[in-house]
Amino acid sequence: MTNPKLISRRTVLQSAAALSAPAIISNSWAQDKFPNKPITLIAPWPTGGSSDAVIRAFAESAGRALGGTIIVENKPGVGGTLGATAMVTAKPDGYTLTQLPLGIYRLPHMQKMTFDPVKDITHIVCLTGYTFGLVATADAPYKTLKELVAYAKANPGKISYGHTGTGTTPHLAIEEFAGKAGIDIVDVPYKGSAELIQSILGGHITLMSGTTEFAPHVKSGKLRLLATLGRERNKAFPDVPTVKESGWDTITESPFGFGGPKNMDPNLVKILHDAFKKTLDDPKVLEALDKYYQPTIYMSTADYSAYAVRTFAAEKKTIERLGMAAK
Repeated sequence: MTNPKLISRRTVLQSAAALSAPAIISNSWAQDKFPNKPITLIAPWPTGGSSDAVIRAFAESAGRALGGTIIVENKPGVGGTLGATAMVTAKPDGYTLTQLPLGIYRLPHMQKMTFDPVKDITHIVCLTGYTFGLVATADAPYKTLKELVAYAKANPGKISYGHTGTGTTPHLAIEEFAGKAGIDIVDVPYKGSAELIQSILGGHITLMSGTTEFAPHVKSGKLRLLATLGRERNKAFPDVPTVKESGWDTITESPFGFGGPKNMDPNLVKILHDAFKKTLDDPKVLEALDKYYQPTIYMSTADYSAYAVRTFAAEKKTIERLGMAAK
């Protein structure tokens, strides 16, 4: 997986502090023509989950910076790709945007899609990313990742784990781990993180792979975090090892930002980029990121576009290695 440069919140705040709302809208083109109506930002996830909450925080803050309104529209399903599917057919006028999850670079290698994630999308800015973890119910018969592997080997095919959709990062990360660990566990796809959390808390499944919407339930003792999937331990759970630390070389990181249709005016892209970048100076946005344990991962328009090219190629290799490429 591509590992873009993580920058400290302090650095982000210092650089973003130089920007101000008047500076963003001082361009006469922007002031006269954009935005003169609400902007739609597609969240390709259900309402109520961590992704939805963070996207809404960004939308509210960026709307204020632009002197307008950004309305969040939820389009869950198909591994978080419905946002890109809907957005690429819109006019490149800046009024239709979408969150860009890692799955948009992956699913085109697995099935026929109506968009090319490099050619059909203007990558505006990357702002944050997900922390992934493998979580069990508190009463599960395994308390560590090694115990899970031993239990799975003794009970092949009897463990089911939930995730946020076929082909999503939480799904493929565990499939890769399971392959390296030599275990047979059954995946159960859900439409999003909110539905997934409800299922494991309700006892319908005893194991899940997901983002940090699980964190408060781990803190309360209802769930147990067996391992995180990043390169390093999560600062909120310093005693929980990574999958790689536990003995299986699986690292999963997933930056995300926002994009629009291809052929957007560069001046418009800059206005949107600057407005969204300014959100990283907003205490309410930082509070939302901290609540869901999401790091700051900033990439400019140029860097984010280059990241898209690299990641699309890297995901092709991953899908082929896992034997999941479209025939």
